[in-house]
Amino acid sequence: MLMYCIMTRLIKVDAVNPDMALIRIAADVILKGGLVAFPTETVYGLGASTYNDDAIRRIYAVKNRPMDNPSIVHISSFNQLYEVAEDIPSELEERLKVAWPGPLTVILRKSSRISEVASCGLSTVAVRMPAHPVALALIRESTPISAPSANISGKPSPTRAEHVIKDLWGKIDLIIDGGETFFGVESTIIDYTKKPPVLYRPGPFTVEELRRIFGEIKVPEQALGLGQFKEALAPGMKYRHYAPDKPLIVTECSSLDGLVKLTLDLASDEVKRGKRVVVLCSSETCSTYVKAGFKVIEAGSRGNLYTVAKNLFHSLRLIDSMDVDLAVAEGYPEVGIGLAIMNRLRKASGYSMVKCTT
Repeated sequence: MLMYCIMTRLIKVDAVNPDMALIRIAADVILKGGLVAFPTETVYGLGASTYNDDAIRRIYAVKNRPMDNPSIVHISSFNQLYEVAEDIPSELEERLKVAWPGPLTVILRKSSRISEVASCGLSTVAVRMPAHPVALALIRESTPISAPSANISGKPSPTRAEHVIKDLWGKIDLIIDGGETFFGVESTIIDYTKKPPVLYRPGPFTVEELRRIFGEIKVPEQALGLGQFKEALAPGMKYRHYAPDKPLIVTECSSLDGLVKLTLDLASDEVKRGKRVVVLCSSETCSTYVKAGFKVIEAGSRGNLYTVAKNLFHSLRLIDSMDVDLAVAEGYPEVGIGLAIMNRLRKASGYSMVKCTT
C-alpha cells in the first residue's frame, strides 16, 4: 500500500463570494499537478487537472479507488465541453443550457485530449458543469478538473470539510472549506451515447426533471440501487459505495405506519440478539423510536426529502462514531430526490434490505 505524509493546507472561503486570491492559490496547486479537495453543490470533490495523468493516478492511490472506476470531468463553460468531448449531438447543448450549471453529469464520446488514464480506458467521458461558485471559480482559474468524491473509496461521500479532513488529511495538498454542500448527494448521471439516454445514477436532478428536458429516459434496476452494473462507465455503477464501517439494514414499506412497525420489530429483534442498535429515522418518526428506548439519528423531514438527502452522508458517518453495533435505516418513497436517497441507502447497506410482507 502506498503511504502518504504531506503537509495539507486548509483554506476557508465564502461559498457564494469566494476570495479570488485564495481560489488562485488552489488553482496554482492544480496547475502544478497537486490535489485539491473542493466543495460542489453535491459533495466535496477531490480534483486534479484532467490533463495530468500522474496527478489523476495519485487521486486513485490516496482514495484507494479501483482504477476502472472513472471520475467526472468538471468544466466551467460550454467551450470546455467541446474541449473534452466530441460527436456531441446538435440538440444537446440547448438541453444542457437548461440543466447546467447543475447537478447533472452526462456521458459523451471523449475527445482526443482525454487520455486513457483520465477515462479509465473508456471511449467515453463523464462531464458536468457544477453549480457552485467555488468550484466554477477554481475551474476557470485552472483547467477542466477530474474529480471523484473526496473520501476514502467506498465510504460515505463528504458533505463538509471536516469529512475530507478525517479521510484525507496528510494525503492531499489542499482542502478548500466552503461549508456544507447544498444537496448532499452526488450528481445525477445519464449516458447520452445511448438511445434513449440511460440513467446510471439518480441524484438531485430528478428523473421527472430529466424527462421534461430529454424526453424518454431508461431507468434500469441498478439505478434504483437493486444491484451493481457489470461495468463501471461512470462513478457509482460498480463496487460498494457510501457505506459506514458498521452494518446497516434498510427497511422498506409502502405505508408509514407499516414502515415504523417493521423498523421497530427489526431493531427489537437485533437487541434480543445482543446487538446495540441505532435507528436512522425521519423527523416525523424519531420520537417513536426514542420512546421505545432506541438511540436515533434524525436524517430530515419526509415533508421535504431534500433535507434527508442533505443530511444523509453525515448521518451515515455518525453511525461509526456511536457506541452501537449496527444501524437500521428507514426507507423513503422513490419519487423526486427520494430515488437518489434509496439508491444510496441500498448501496450503503450492501443490499441488506427488509421489506414489508403485506
